[in-house]
Amino acid sequence: MNTIVIATDGSPSAHEAVELGLELAKAEGVQAVAVHVSPAADLVPTGFGLAVPAHLPHELDEHDRAPLEEASAQAEEHGVELTTVLLQGDPVDEIVAYADTIDADLIVVGSRGRGAVASAVLGSVSRGVLHEARRPVLVARNVAARTPPSAAAAR
Repeated sequence: MNTIVIATDGSPSAHEAVELGLELAKAEGVQAVAVHVSPAADLVPTGFGLAVPAHLPHELDEHDRAPLEEASAQAEEHGVELTTVLLQGDPVDEIVAYADTIDADLIVVGSRGRGAVASAVLGSVSRGVLHEARRPVLVARNVAARTPPSAAAAR
């Protein structure tokens, strides 16, 4: 193994994916690359509870870079060198294409970035990456949000 691509969107499960990806990169002594995908166009509300892509391209700003800055801070805590890449477009397509471009050995993604309601409408990025990728994908489940069985029994 030479390179691990870690997808992040700044969500709690993405934070967990970054942690896991960095731990693997450190243990294996391989290159870690964090990627975040921003939209290519902004969404405009239609007034019917739906949003449609605007004809104006999305201008990248500090909000788009924040997940990568968080990943860099995590990498620094772990003592792992991390390359960060900001992409634009469809998250699934961009993550898979970037991993293919650099011939990554593994893609690490979180299991829940947008929440259940948005995932039902927009589709799950982790599910899409699993379906589209031609290389191994590791999905980090958001175990920190779940209550351990011993804590539940104590209530």
